[in-house]
Amino acid sequence: MTDWEAIRADFPILKRRVGKSDLVYLDSANTSQKPACVVSAIADHYLHHNANVARAMHTVGLEATQAYEAARATVAQFVHGRAEEVVFTKNASEALNLAAHTLSSRLGPGDEIVISVAEHHSNIVPWQMAAQRTGATLRWFDVTDDGRFDLDKARAESLINERTKCVSITAMSNVTGVAPPVTQVAQWAHQVGAHVVVDASQTAPHCPIDVTTLGADLVAFTGHKMLGPTGIGVLWGRYDLLDSLPPFLGGGEMIEIVRMTGSTYARPPHRFEAGTPPIAQAVGLDAAIDYLSEVGLESIDEHDRVLTDYALERLSQVPHLRILGPTTGQRGPVVSFTLADIHPHDVMQILDSRGVAVRGGHHCARPLHERLGVQASVRASFYLYTTPDEIDALVDALLATLSFFRVPGSASKVHHG
Repeated sequence: MTDWEAIRADFPILKRRVGKSDLVYLDSANTSQKPACVVSAIADHYLHHNANVARAMHTVGLEATQAYEAARATVAQFVHGRAEEVVFTKNASEALNLAAHTLSSRLGPGDEIVISVAEHHSNIVPWQMAAQRTGATLRWFDVTDDGRFDLDKARAESLINERTKCVSITAMSNVTGVAPPVTQVAQWAHQVGAHVVVDASQTAPHCPIDVTTLGADLVAFTGHKMLGPTGIGVLWGRYDLLDSLPPFLGGGEMIEIVRMTGSTYARPPHRFEAGTPPIAQAVGLDAAIDYLSEVGLESIDEHDRVLTDYALERLSQVPHLRILGPTTGQRGPVVSFTLADIHPHDVMQILDSRGVAVRGGHHCARPLHERLGVQASVRASFYLYTTPDEIDALVDALLATLSFFRVPGSASKVHHG
C-alpha cells in the first residue's frame, strides 16, 4: 500500500498557510508542486556541477554533459523509447511548435491538418500558423455535449482522408478530463499516410506512456506538470521521422559543420536543441521521473481515479453547480465547473480567501468552452498529494461562495460521503 500521507510530507509547500487557512492546492493541471528531492537535485547541480554541456571538456563540463544525457536516457525509459528519440525543449508549447513547424515543411495547398476543438491553445495556434504559412486547410474533430470526441460525425464528414497529412490531438482534455481514443485515431490517420502528434501534457504526470503502442509519431509533454521544474519540455519522436525533418531553430550544437556558404546539421536529437539547453532543468526532470517511478505510475493513476470519483460525487451535491464533461465513467483528475451565474474569477477569489487554490478562466481552451456553451469555468485538479479532505474543503468553500453571493435556493446542506 502506498503511504500517501508520507508522500505529502515530501512537499514542503503543502505545510504552508494562506492567510488564516491551510493551503489546499487543487491546481496541479496548471503546474504541479515539487518534492524536496527535485529541488535538492537542481541545487546540487548548480552548487557542484554547473557548466555548459557538449562544449567544455574539463571535468565539471563532462559532469554536466553526463547529467544532461542521463536525464535524456531517463525520459526515454519513462516513455519506452530510445534516448536518441528524446528532444528537450523549454515546455510542451515549444515541443508542439517544433512539431508543427518541421512537419509543415511537407505541406502545401490542398493538404489538410486535423486537430480537435478540445485542444489546448498550444495545440491549436501552431497548426493555424502552419496552415497560414503553407496554404494547407485546418479541420477539426467536434465533441459531443459531454466533451467526448464525436467519431461518428468525423466519419460522416470524412474528416481524415487522403488529403490529411498531419493529425494532432490531446491525450486528455485539460478541461473535461476526457481521454480521446488516441490509438484508434492514430490507426485511422496512418491508413491514409498522415503523421500523428499527441499532446500528452495532462497524461504524462498521471499514468504510464508507452510510445511503442500509443500509435503516435511525435509526443509532447512538459516537466512542470509532473513534479519537475519549469523551463523544460519533451518532444519524443520516431527516429526515422526526426532524422528526416529540418531544424526548428539555428545556433550552437545543432550543427555539424558551419561555413559562410552554408551549414550541415547534427543528427537527432541535437539537431533540434539549438544553443545552451535547459541543463539544470533536465537534472530536475530526471529526479522527478525517478520519484514518480518509485511511487509507481499505476498507483498514481488509481489514486487519481478514486479522488476524481469522490470529487464528482461531492460536487454533484453542490446546488447550482454544473460539471463540464462526463459525470460518470473514467476521466482524468481534473474537474471543471460553473457555479450559478457567478463569474469563475469571483469564485476563484472567494476560494483563495479560504486557502483553496483552483484555476478560473478558459484554461487556454477557449474553443472547447464555447462548444460546451460557457464563457469560462472553475477548474479543480488533483495529483498524488491530494487528499479527500481537500476535496471536502473545496466543497465547503463553494457553499460559502454561494452564501456570500446570496444565491437563492442554495441553503441546503451537503453531507460528506
